Amino acid sequence: MRRRVWPAGALVLASGCGLTSGSPMVDDVGPGSIGRGEPLRGAHLTVTSKSFTENLILGAMVGIAFEAAGADVLDRTGIQGSIGSREAVRKGDADASYEYTGTAWITYLGNSEPIADPRRQWQAVRDADLKNGLTWLPPSELNNTYALAMNQANHRKYGTRTLSDVAALSKSDPGAVSLCVEGEFANRADGLPGMQKAYGMDVPASRTTQMDTGIIYTQAAKGSCTYGEVFTTDGRIRSMKLVVMADDRKFFPNYNAAPQINSRTLEKWPAIADVLDPITRRLNNAVAQELNAKVDVEGEDPHQVALEWMREEGFVT
Repeated sequence: MRRRVWPAGALVLASGCGLTSGSPMVDDVGPGSIGRGEPLRGAHLTVTSKSFTENLILGAMVGIAFEAAGADVLDRTGIQGSIGSREAVRKGDADASYEYTGTAWITYLGNSEPIADPRRQWQAVRDADLKNGLTWLPPSELNNTYALAMNQANHRKYGTRTLSDVAALSKSDPGAVSLCVEGEFANRADGLPGMQKAYGMDVPASRTTQMDTGIIYTQAAKGSCTYGEVFTTDGRIRSMKLVVMADDRKFFPNYNAAPQINSRTLEKWPAIADVLDPITRRLNNAVAQELNAKVDVEGEDPHQVALEWMREEGFVT
């Protein structure tokens, strides 16, 4: 998942060929509501992404947008781990990607305390990363952060809508609350221990089961555990009709997706900002869940999912 950090020595692309690998994007696209006048004609741009579904889709969107604006695009999406795609953009081996504000602030920039306001979180990351040769364009509403979710039957039975409600239920009816979580979430300060402390939640270890991410969704959907740890943009939330508990005390960090551009590239091709901004403004959790489900549930190709969505939205023709 996007928060997993790999050692610097493991920064390779999915192809295993290093940062020199990649293939040209050859989508038959033209300008729609973006790219009019082909302001990137003559540019040779490289796009990258991490290797999980959502970031593959976002990386494809960047490349398709650049194509529509007239650029020749090299596809280096699918870098394993969290650090590799950032380093590719920072070093100039790639020009652009979508990155997450919380990941940058905590994992890359080394801060321990997230900033509760999503806009201020993005501004802090933007300001800090300028010295690293990275420019962050304005963020989307898409916020791929942690949450707890339950199935429809348990939602009707217990009526919880927020994490404060879950905390209250854990005290009034302790037997009603059971949790399915990942091992990492169970031990992270910004995971289960911190959440329980922030909300005064009292769920004993005997009512908490650790398991792999994919199994959590299935078990929560079955009701084998009342609440499962989920990522808020995961397509399985939508396909399994899970109900997400609102983080009403804003405990979890903001992981808003935003374009991360090599600063030298942006200086040379400032039109990149205008090309990507309409796409970023359209992205939110509902859109991400729908597109992620097409890949993770329906088995479609991430690049094709991105292309079809951009055509449907009128961004490209």
